[in-house]
Amino acid sequence: MHIITHTCPSCGTVVAANELESDRVMKCPGLGCDTVLRFEDLPAEDREHFLENRDQYQI
Repeated sequence: MHIITHTCPSCGTVVAANELESDRVMKCPGLGCDTVLRFEDLPAEDREHFLENRDQYQI
C-alpha cells in the first residue's frame, strides 16, 4: 500500500488522502487553523493512484 497524505500549508497538520477524498473539501483539522483543504490539492498522480486503488484505503 502506498500511503498518501497532504500537509496543510498553513499549520503543517497532516491529513490522509482518504479523508480528503471522502469530503472533497474540508476545513483543516489543525487547532485554530481555518485553511480549507481540497482533494484537488493532492498531486495528480497521487489522486489517480488513490482513486484506482480506493478499496485498499478503506478504514
